[in-house]
Amino acid sequence: MDHPYRLIVFDFDGTLVDSQAVIARAMADGFAEVGLAPPSAAAVLRVVGLTLEIAIGRLLPESCGDDMISAVAEAYRRSFFAQRTRPDFSEPLIAGAREVLRALDRPEVCLAIATGKARRGLVACLEHHGLMRHFATLQTPDNAPGKPHPGMVCQAMAEVGAAPGETVVIGDTVFDVEMALNAGTRAIGVSWGYHEPDELLAAGASLVLDSFDDLPAALAGGGVT
Repeated sequence: MDHPYRLIVFDFDGTLVDSQAVIARAMADGFAEVGLAPPSAAAVLRVVGLTLEIAIGRLLPESCGDDMISAVAEAYRRSFFAQRTRPDFSEPLIAGAREVLRALDRPEVCLAIATGKARRGLVACLEHHGLMRHFATLQTPDNAPGKPHPGMVCQAMAEVGAAPGETVVIGDTVFDVEMALNAGTRAIGVSWGYHEPDELLAAGASLVLDSFDDLPAALAGGGVT
């Protein structure tokens, strides 16, 4: 093994797949169904990675309560699943993701996902791209607190028997970085997702990648920083 990690935890939306068009459409549909003007796509992308209800709560006016949040969330889910049944549905992989996952998937290394996406949607996308076999554990809000709480990373570590110093989180948002640091692990950011590189570095990422091809060398740098 040419890096010190036993567990590599990936975020999903914005890190492994480009789902921004699907997410923005589902959010617009959710707001429209309850009679509200949709938030901008830019505002939606700022909250990707959070648990759905928390993300919607940040986008809604402060005067809206839990009932409105739940109504928008249910409408969002209906829109997302309806989009998935369309023949033109697409959540494309980020360039280089498949090759890097294949290279990192070794007997002595466990790969994991920690995402704000519901497990059903995550599994559907992984199966569509033929990636399920690479991951030892999938952590979602179905079974753990959402980001930036460290629960998903801590559960992944417990499942595979990895210590914080043997674990690294790869993600595109400040929420991913904060989750990693809260769990005592290293965080590596990616520049192609939904938060800016300077934000990721300010939040505590040890570095920010511009290409998946750069990940093996970044991992070889090792250490929690």
